[in-house]
Amino acid sequence: MSPKKDTQESAKSTPAINKKFKGFTDEERVAMKDRIQELKASARGPRRADKADGESAVLAKIAEMPEPDRAMGKRLHAIIKASAPALSSRLWYGMPAYAKDGKVVCFFQSAQKFNTRYATFGFSDTANLDEGALWPVAFALKELTATEEARISALVKKAMS
Repeated sequence: MSPKKDTQESAKSTPAINKKFKGFTDEERVAMKDRIQELKASARGPRRADKADGESAVLAKIAEMPEPDRAMGKRLHAIIKASAPALSSRLWYGMPAYAKDGKVVCFFQSAQKFNTRYATFGFSDTANLDEGALWPVAFALKELTATEEARISALVKKAMS
């Protein structure tokens, strides 16, 4: 005789009432299209003007932002360039980003990008911010004071260490 096999009852799912999956938001679709364009541009091969092109693309993207995100974007750009001159400017999902050896280290997402109540300054997994088993990688920004600017500068320097 063979031993009885343990069987599990299948989990009963409750149908969502009056809920319909709508897919991606308009903002998410735009971000994906931006990323596709960025990948196509990088697939065309390296060009001499890439660094200048990345810088001008980031500055143009910041200039398109509504206030107060535009002012924050300009100030963040200056802080990042001063704190880590080795980082190159580029767009990442249509957002200003800063990369080392082609890999994004940090980025700025305006509040308008996904219709949120605050802008976000974040770091990717290539940033050297590890502190034990838990550490922050994204920060909400409502305004930039000298305190926040100093903290961002220190974080960018640490991310590059």
